[in-house]
Amino acid sequence: MAALNDEQVMLRDMAREWADNESPVTAFRKLRDAAPATGFDPEAWSAIGQMGWAGVVVPEEFGGSAFGYLSLGLVVEQLGRNLAASPLSSTAVAASAIVMGSSDAAKQEWLPKLASGEAIATLAIDEGATHSLDVQTTVDAGKLTGTKAFVAEGDGADVFVVAAQDGLYLVAKGDGVTVSPRVMADGRSHAEVRFDGAAAEKLGGPEFTAQVADRAAAITAAEMLGMADSAFHQTLDYLKQRVQFGQVLSTFQALQHRMAKMLTEIELMRSTVEGALEAIDAGRSDVDQAVSLAKATAGEALRLVSREMVQLFGGVGMTDEYDAGLYLKRAAVLEVMWGNAAHHRDRFARLNGY
Repeated sequence: MAALNDEQVMLRDMAREWADNESPVTAFRKLRDAAPATGFDPEAWSAIGQMGWAGVVVPEEFGGSAFGYLSLGLVVEQLGRNLAASPLSSTAVAASAIVMGSSDAAKQEWLPKLASGEAIATLAIDEGATHSLDVQTTVDAGKLTGTKAFVAEGDGADVFVVAAQDGLYLVAKGDGVTVSPRVMADGRSHAEVRFDGAAAEKLGGPEFTAQVADRAAAITAAEMLGMADSAFHQTLDYLKQRVQFGQVLSTFQALQHRMAKMLTEIELMRSTVEGALEAIDAGRSDVDQAVSLAKATAGEALRLVSREMVQLFGGVGMTDEYDAGLYLKRAAVLEVMWGNAAHHRDRFARLNGY
């Protein structure tokens, strides 16, 4: 478990309070039913921008706070607890790609807008149903062509960080960019984005693409951590008040064992996720290993907790009136995003020479 400084504790607590008061699960339900074209609440996003969360990994000279990835992960974790539909993760990771990239013009143009929440950005990397950096997108004379099948927050994005065969490029929404919404189980914004000769500015080579994808996986794992923690405590509260066969469910030893198993997995998950975020902030040489360990652990733990949540709630867990199904559906999407547990276990083994 990471040792947080006073600023990080304050940031975490502020994010938790805001999420509970301004973006509870009921807010996600309302958004899901309204189905806005952008996939998020503009007022909530404006508030996030005003609080500076979109600029947590952006340098101060461009309007950010440069608090680092662990701090960003703390905020994303709190939003994940309540399934908050926000483009924060995608925007922050895309912003960090611009920060690390080689284009000074892109930094000057986009970072102040992204840090303030004025603009939204996202990564456009995967071209199939599973995560892979082996892409077919090409760039010729500064014009990018290719199709990205699953782009999170793609509906409302103003600018895309796009993976091509020779590296990562920045493409603004406009001529040569076609966005088609995708309907997925979690009720969040996902889009197929087609680039047909779109103007592109290079940020870095193929190795840079892998570094940015690792940061996206680590922040996704942070959201999964928040979801797992919330799902666990909601299930525990339910077992403490639900009576069956004349006894409160939490008194049954078999159910106590299942809850203990979940708690153990969540604590292990927290250790690996926060470890990966700290590795990124420290610029360690084993970031790729730390991220794969975190994403594999997060995928397995959240799958367990979300499924147990539905099971332990019983029949009502299958109904839309209860939140269990919402966590299960979001978990299924995040598990495969940026590589599932099997993908990252295999990658971790290869990185260690096996």
